Amino acid sequence: MRKRLISPAPERVRPHDEGWKDLDTAAVVEVTSEEEDYPIECALLPRETRGWRATGPGTQTIRLVFDEPQRLRRIALVFEENDTKRTQEFVLRWSLDSGHSFREIVRQQWNFSPPETVREVEEYQLELSDVNVLELIIIPDISGGTARASVKSLRLS
Repeated sequence: MRKRLISPAPERVRPHDEGWKDLDTAAVVEVTSEEEDYPIECALLPRETRGWRATGPGTQTIRLVFDEPQRLRRIALVFEENDTKRTQEFVLRWSLDSGHSFREIVRQQWNFSPPETVREVEEYQLELSDVNVLELIIIPDISGGTARASVKSLRLS
């Protein structure tokens, strides 16, 4: 038998800012609440790493209202929870009529179980045109506990 050892092909790792939209100039952000030290821009801008956090428990909404209709091909979300065991649900949806009606992209639940399971990373490949509103609704604890919603990062391309 003849054989050769080969090196595995390196995985392609995307740079942190590859192709992401500049949300600082492309949209107005609406949010139901934000903790002073964790404002929404800390989850939306590539140079920020703190993430966003709500001021209290309960369902929270982050809404991006675009200045011009957008084409979206990729949405990346990161959630982190280092303290509280909980089941979170989030809904990601979009509108092409300024928020009069919405179409759901995904509805998903995730179990955080610190210290083992503390990070949820989601990336959605899609093909959406004429998006003028993108909305993220977070139920931080479906059992109604006192956990607060948070997002480490939200990126769009």
